[in-house]
Amino acid sequence: MILEYKHIDVHFTTTGKGKAIVLLHGFLENVDMWNDLAPELGKRYQVVCIDLLGHGRTGCIGYVHTMDDMADAVLAVLKHLNITRVKCIGHSMGGYAALALAEKQPELFSGLCLMNSTFEADDIEKHLIRTRAIEMAKVDYKSLICLSFSNLFAPESKERFTKAYDHALQLALQTSVQGYIAAQEGMKLRPDRLHVFKHLKGQKLILIGKKDTLVDSKKTIEKINTTNIEYLELPSGHMSHIENKSELPYIISRFVEK
Repeated sequence: MILEYKHIDVHFTTTGKGKAIVLLHGFLENVDMWNDLAPELGKRYQVVCIDLLGHGRTGCIGYVHTMDDMADAVLAVLKHLNITRVKCIGHSMGGYAALALAEKQPELFSGLCLMNSTFEADDIEKHLIRTRAIEMAKVDYKSLICLSFSNLFAPESKERFTKAYDHALQLALQTSVQGYIAAQEGMKLRPDRLHVFKHLKGQKLILIGKKDTLVDSKKTIEKINTTNIEYLELPSGHMSHIENKSELPYIISRFVEK
């Protein structure tokens, strides 16, 4: 389905009926990452999957897409569907967008799951890495994507899930250079939102990959240790929907049902 928004098309899908579950993909992903999970959840709930700005079949509104911009586009889709209460699962960048939305509209949420994501802002090192990646994207985009994509998986996962890895890489390469740059610039600008997550009412969960090179699992656990935020450690890397494909439907179903 398509929603006209700020002179672009925002693409989204809906599956099933009932309480609303919103699935937000990560950087260089699109709604296709939920192709296994959405139908399973759709047996009992209304599942909404949205292509975030500059990804999938959703257009770009500029060369900087802040997480607030992403959140505003998500909110426009939910208003279009007359949805006023959701549980949300956000993978990586999708978690950043979900937190931005939670800051704007906390009453919208009955639960939020950050999947291989974080509430923290970029530190100086990550900020510099994004800046260098943006410059490389302007010169050799395909090589950049292939190189950076390999770091998302635990080493053994690339061999174990070769077909899924290759498919996800091909989807990543479909993201436009503008979409890539705009998202990187937006992620550089995002603030720390631990306070938003801590004070959000409802179910709260972080899924952490022990071998995730993008999210510091030890640091994350330390920061939420005295809060009411639950966490679950998974044995692999950043791509839980691929690396933990068999366990994920059960984990997310439990989260949604609480």
